[in-house]
Amino acid sequence: MTPGARSALVLTVSDRSFAGTRDDASGEALAARLAELGFDVERAVVPDDIPAIAGAVQAGAAAHRLVVTTGGTGLTPRDVTPQATATVVDYEIPGIAEAMRADGRRSTPFAALSRGVVGVRDGSLVANLPGSPKGALESLEVLVPLLDHALETLSGPFDHAAARAAGRADLPPGTPER
Repeated sequence: MTPGARSALVLTVSDRSFAGTRDDASGEALAARLAELGFDVERAVVPDDIPAIAGAVQAGAAAHRLVVTTGGTGLTPRDVTPQATATVVDYEIPGIAEAMRADGRRSTPFAALSRGVVGVRDGSLVANLPGSPKGALESLEVLVPLLDHALETLSGPFDHAAARAAGRADLPPGTPER
């Protein structure tokens, strides 16, 4: 796959899934949903280890426009996905992570404990999602309406006025022109 294609990496961060002692239900669910959205999906599993996570995110961003991680965003000492991600993203997009937590609080107050980050690595979008299948899918759904526009603008210069003139329905009213 080449950068620019509608492709995604679903990266599961779990010691047990990596060891083969637990099914990767979250990774399966995310991959299925992204495939429904038209993404060519690759999957990988790494242990809860900062260098392993960081390396997989870097490799994923080099090959895919979207990298979603699942797992390792909680409060235990082994939950290091946000720290690993922060070491490799060029910059963070805190509004998306905040929106995922806010939406998740409708289902459970524990969503506020997620430390997941969202950022950009070399023009690819990277998003940390919770490890539970329900939480992962709910967080992904927050991202879904933003995906096309985010990936398009990350591809390079974007002319909002030209897109609006071409009848692009995905641009919300009042989107600033650059």
